[in-house]
Amino acid sequence: MRRVPRTDAVLATPALVEAEARLGRETVKAAVREAQERVRAGELEPSVEAVAREAHRLLPDSATSLREVLNATGVVLHTNIGRAPLSPAAIEALGRAAGTVDIEFDLATGARARRGRGTLEALAQALPDAGDVAVVNNGAAALLLAITVLAAGREVIVSRGELVEIGDGFRLPDLLVETGARLREVGTTNRTALRDYAAAIGPETGCILKVHPSNFRISGFTSDVSVAELAGLGPPLVVDVGSGLLEPDPLLPDEPAIAAALRDGAGLVTASGDKLLGGPQSGILAGTADLVQRCRRAPLARALRVDKLTLAALEATLRTAPTPTWQALHATAAELHARVLKLAADAGGGDPVESAGAVGGGGAPGLELPGWALALPERCAGLLRAGNPPVTARMHGGRCLVDPRAVPAERDGDLAAAVRAALALL
Repeated sequence: MRRVPRTDAVLATPALVEAEARLGRETVKAAVREAQERVRAGELEPSVEAVAREAHRLLPDSATSLREVLNATGVVLHTNIGRAPLSPAAIEALGRAAGTVDIEFDLATGARARRGRGTLEALAQALPDAGDVAVVNNGAAALLLAITVLAAGREVIVSRGELVEIGDGFRLPDLLVETGARLREVGTTNRTALRDYAAAIGPETGCILKVHPSNFRISGFTSDVSVAELAGLGPPLVVDVGSGLLEPDPLLPDEPAIAAALRDGAGLVTASGDKLLGGPQSGILAGTADLVQRCRRAPLARALRVDKLTLAALEATLRTAPTPTWQALHATAAELHARVLKLAADAGGGDPVESAGAVGGGGAPGLELPGWALALPERCAGLLRAGNPPVTARMHGGRCLVDPRAVPAERDGDLAAAVRAALALL
């Protein structure tokens, strides 16, 4: 027992001093104690240097329990692994914002300034048809704020076919009830007409709500009412486009865009920032100046506001080049085929197969993105998840499909190494 190196002596070694600054003293001490137990068990040399090396080996890579995952599912916006990956510019902005910054401070005058003004300017420039814009902490919060401000204690008119449920049992009607508004449902599940909305308007109408049912489609004997038609009925029109697409994209012909809804006359448009926009989790409000100002001044807005990190990442996303999300969506089948062929060669196995990707994140249901994947034995799925970094693939037809669509091209080497390691364990 006397031969076990003292804890303070081990902690004083340069490598563990550096690790303590990154990971915290308690985490490092726990690793040292585990290494000391190995000395007591006769498994490790009883020297300061040996215990320090072993403790360093036992340390986690990061102070957070979150682990980087390579998304090889072919689903561009995978909710379970974080939706949109941030661009390099947004990641750099996070680091800059991590310290003390002029988020509500005017350096020229020394006076208080508008919070997040740079982000709001960038969003306004991206949406020139908006009279004003605001940012809250997610898409559901944006809708919650809009309906609370316009219809609390009054009626919100909404089509029965748009009272959707999204992931994890989240139901739109439940959210609307939380605002204090009363639901005035019109039409049927599959067909709603302009006259249905018009007949429901009365003194108690707070607003009309149109929701894009982004995670499903109804086909056959159906009809709905356009934003332009609803905008002419009189009451404020709130349009929830969901996915955060700024402008229409030919790749996504059925996906509504914020700018298009504004041009068609919507009073308020709500959307998410971490889906097709490709930014951090956030909620976007855009619309007429008076309605956005009412939302911004509401007491609830304070509870839903975003922090400096989100503001910085969102501004960088809006101001810089195409995001990783955009690049993954627009990757061609030919590009993916070439990457999969090289992946097979570098990994030393697997069969290139045609494979359709998906948008994900509740966007563009049923739309297939033509591409390619590397087919591996089914057992590889678990082995890939157990690797470092973990890789999530897709199971189909009894095979494990590794689809590089949502993996940055510069990480193809890491993906090949992961596949090679998995195949070696079969």
